[in-house]
Amino acid sequence: MELGEVIENKIQQCCVPVDNILSLDANYWSRQYDNKTTNWDLGMASPALVHFVNTIANKQCRILIPGCGNAYEAEYLLSQGFENITLIDIAPTLVAQLKEKYEDNKNIRIVLGDFFELEGNYDVILEQTFFCAISPILRSIYASKMRELLSDDGVLAGVLFNRIFEFDGPPFGGSIQEYLLIFENAGLTVLEMSPTNMSVLPRLNSEAFFKVKKSNKSIPENATVTNTCSIK
Repeated sequence: MELGEVIENKIQQCCVPVDNILSLDANYWSRQYDNKTTNWDLGMASPALVHFVNTIANKQCRILIPGCGNAYEAEYLLSQGFENITLIDIAPTLVAQLKEKYEDNKNIRIVLGDFFELEGNYDVILEQTFFCAISPILRSIYASKMRELLSDDGVLAGVLFNRIFEFDGPPFGGSIQEYLLIFENAGLTVLEMSPTNMSVLPRLNSEAFFKVKKSNKSIPENATVTNTCSIK
């Protein structure tokens, strides 16, 4: 079997496909954790996001991880001294586990709820397997909600699947060209969007790393962008 086929099979096995994308609700995701059908779980923080987090100097940045899953990125953030982390997920079973795990940690807040109903402002939002888990018809709404949640100088960064899958999701794939249009139409400036070589083997050659921020002022082409979190 070719490496590409192995990777495709690994990704396909990550969770239970649905016939109706409207059924991707709290019950669906809770069943995945209850039944341990969570093969999308890396068991570690995404290498691309670890690299990005290492560029953030301000440990007091307000950081959000939507659709956080087992939140390995949050573990890494805490290990690096970050003090203002919010996690949100729609699955009650998962959130209960996370609240128990972090019950004595004042640097992390865990929310059970719908990302699309979340309020607040964040300096950094980390995207890791949330975008690909929601129905593709919600992608434009996702981008608009991200713009709403970002602080004026905030940055949304993460990894997206850079390929189309030959199976029913989740996960749902896509292309860089599609993502550029979605973000730009939502009033977000794309600072970076390119294939990444910092992927674990099951996702090798299947991911793109991206950074976007609000299009609330003119940003010269090729300008160095810094924000309140001192991202290098």
